[in-house]
Amino acid sequence: MTGPLRAIGILSAFLGLTLPLMPIQYALVRLGSPWARRLPNWYHRQVCRLIGVRIHCEGEIPRGRPVLVVANHVSWLDIPVLSAVAPVSFIAKKEVGRWPFIGSLARLQRTVFVDRERRLSVGDTASEMLTRLRTGDNLILFAEGTSNDGNRVLPFRSSLFAAVEPGRHEDPDDNEIAVQTLAIAYTGRHGIALDRFDRPGIAWYGDMEIAGHAWELLKAGPLDVEIIIGAPVSLAQAGHRKLLARRTETEVRNTVARLLRECRRAGQCHRTA
Repeated sequence: MTGPLRAIGILSAFLGLTLPLMPIQYALVRLGSPWARRLPNWYHRQVCRLIGVRIHCEGEIPRGRPVLVVANHVSWLDIPVLSAVAPVSFIAKKEVGRWPFIGSLARLQRTVFVDRERRLSVGDTASEMLTRLRTGDNLILFAEGTSNDGNRVLPFRSSLFAAVEPGRHEDPDDNEIAVQTLAIAYTGRHGIALDRFDRPGIAWYGDMEIAGHAWELLKAGPLDVEIIIGAPVSLAQAGHRKLLARRTETEVRNTVARLLRECRRAGQCHRTA
């Protein structure tokens, strides 16, 4: 089913799922419960089922080891998709925290907010990121600093990697922290492979208004998304932030290009082993 009825049905089910869980998650966060990490993972799997997102994932984020996951960013839909893959929190611009309803959900998932207008805040954000990693959290960094059109990966901003600067790691336990790349690509709709002209209709970028984009996306039908997660690299091996930004950008860009190329050649919305 497509059209307004589909979107209305999804939104109704979404609110029925979300509203009762918000006070529960709030209590878990306040109590410092490990379930404050696990409940969002379960919740986003249900959200992806409601929307009709089929996730094809290769690789994994290791459990029991804190990881900074460096990813490309296509759409607001990346948040439920990646949260469905593993228990994670996100690093986001501070404006997200002020968005009605969405800001509340972001805070409940313990998002780290970045003030990109104040250069002096970079150190504070890096310290918060490092503290969260040291306590065992997995953080996802959208290293482009914005979203793209689904066909390409934008340059990574090295300033966003301040938390992994070699000079910050005086604690021996920091060697347990890992960095991983994650490439995400939306490859199909209704089981049919998307082409380069279709993908910008799924991506949310530029000055697009989120409510209107979400409405059109929910009306349109189920989606396929491909994710490839790279091997973890310890901070000791990661190198300087500028070098790390270049290395991860190259890896993510090449992986996204390969995903889109393989799906196009196969004529299907996801690759086969």
